Amino acid sequence: MSITMYQTCVPVLVRALTNLSGVLAKGAAHAAERNIAPEVLLNTRITPDMFPLIRQVQIATDMSKGAAYRLAGMEPPKMDDNETSFDELQKRIAAVVDMLKSFKPEQIDGSEDREIVLKMRSGEQHFHGQDYLLGYVLPNVYFHTTTAYAILRGVGVVLGKADFLGKA
Repeated sequence: MSITMYQTCVPVLVRALTNLSGVLAKGAAHAAERNIAPEVLLNTRITPDMFPLIRQVQIATDMSKGAAYRLAGMEPPKMDDNETSFDELQKRIAAVVDMLKSFKPEQIDGSEDREIVLKMRSGEQHFHGQDYLLGYVLPNVYFHTTTAYAILRGVGVVLGKADFLGKA
């Protein structure tokens, strides 16, 4: 049996975002237990030229919702990117997970060759659906969720590999 575009997209992205939610919950608890202002952690970066934790979460969620909508031939809804707290980031993740779960396999399956055009600052990028999902979306989602994990781990939040991978 072959794997479908839906199976490669929706359940994988839901799991990544659900696990990110758990990582953020541990970050929020860490801040509370140690009397660290949450905004300190939310604005932490690995290095000065990288985005802070808040932006890492925003990008991971944007990539995830964008994938399902574009593969289904729909325009992804815009989000304001105005989160300033762990609670607001959790609500954003939950909203995107709900969006992803609203898709049916028949909306995404068969999108391997669908033309996907992204308008970037550097110009348009053209993909076929499968290349977009496997070569652009999934690496980006994992990059930004890993970076969020690394930011929190770097400030002392007790996290392990199981927090990132979640339950199978």
